Amino acid sequence: MVARIVIAAPATGHGKTSVATGLMAALRARDVAVSGHKIGPDFVDPGYHALATGLPPRNLDPFLQGEDRVAPLLLHGARTADIAVLEGVMGLFDGVLGTAGYASTAHVAKLVRAPVVLVVDASTASRSVAASVLGFARYDPEVRLAGVILNKVDSRPHQEEVREALEPTGIPVLGVLPHDDRARQPGHASDTDREADAERFVAGLADWVAAGIDLDAVVRVARSAPPLTVRAWNPTDHVRPGARRFVVAAASDPAFTFRYTENVELLDAAGIDVVDFDPTRDETLPEACAGLYFGGGFPETRVGALSDNAALRHRVATAIEKGLPVAAERAGLLYLCREFDGAPMVGALDAVARTTDGGALGYRDATAPTDSVSTSRGLTVRGHEFHLTSVEPRHGPDPAWEWEGRSEGFASPTLHASYLHLHWAGHPELACRFASAVRGG
Repeated sequence: MVARIVIAAPATGHGKTSVATGLMAALRARDVAVSGHKIGPDFVDPGYHALATGLPPRNLDPFLQGEDRVAPLLLHGARTADIAVLEGVMGLFDGVLGTAGYASTAHVAKLVRAPVVLVVDASTASRSVAASVLGFARYDPEVRLAGVILNKVDSRPHQEEVREALEPTGIPVLGVLPHDDRARQPGHASDTDREADAERFVAGLADWVAAGIDLDAVVRVARSAPPLTVRAWNPTDHVRPGARRFVVAAASDPAFTFRYTENVELLDAAGIDVVDFDPTRDETLPEACAGLYFGGGFPETRVGALSDNAALRHRVATAIEKGLPVAAERAGLLYLCREFDGAPMVGALDAVARTTDGGALGYRDATAPTDSVSTSRGLTVRGHEFHLTSVEPRHGPDPAWEWEGRSEGFASPTLHASYLHLHWAGHPELACRFASAVRGG
């Protein structure tokens, strides 16, 4: 059995990311093995979780993965840990609009039978905090609210007032944290230009949490979670390895950091060695490269460096022209265009990409209108779209996806490029098909 706890909040902005990350780091500093799990499709927060825990980042999302896979994926990600810390998304009960809370923090907490600790920003209230907490505790009897952490409490009288108001609710206060500038995120954790800042940020959060939260009480709450009777997810159950191993080159510069850990694990189980390369610095692809994998990210921050590395751009373009299988999401889609914000890119796609004032954000139910390197015609998937750019195709391959009357991305027998982020644990056939193409069919 794995001890587990969900760190939630009444809404975005109460400090749950800082508290969850600091809790992971503080427990690790006590020689407790911790696994971090982000509820929802976020890629930024898991980067800090990885720094805090020393383990790969993980996401839990019923929409992307399916309800029946959430608990098995938790057990898989926490298989080497003493305790799993799950960071919530938005407010505790906020899920996909129009679905009565589907994919919310509460939904996931129920799926994995985990106690919830509510982080509350108390800077603008005192006794009213208790009324809010009591409402959250009673809203859904299937969600066990096991404690409260008060954030941004800067005076002893303020703390005592809130504690007194909470006593009749029977919900224990597990910690009180003062306002601290160290809780402000310095940027994406995988940004090499800010790596030292990110490490200092996490170390500061560990000290902040250790000084204000009763870690022993948190561990007791986590250990109160009942046993899970499901079997841990295993990538080898979903893919079949070939007779020999092949190499897929995966972009790893900070512009391409958004990829789900289980996607790589599925490829590995299929006999594919995923070898990272840096499109801003490396002038050649990894030796024996048989496929390309571009994850998501923010290429907007690296346009100049990506464009200046003309040697690699030309090698990537030549490899794709010769039929090297390629799977690309978001950042990869932009990189493969002819240009991005006026700067030359790979040119494998006859399209122009631009940064825009608006963008797209949300879950999508999509259908593949044609066969591609990773999809079959008619395949339906659930993904997530988030970007502040646009792609204007001139002409080229068929679209990768269709949803709500809209066509998006590019697809061919050797290529799949799209804005849509997909968790392959929810759709392992994508990994199987891509791996098969890499192996030559």
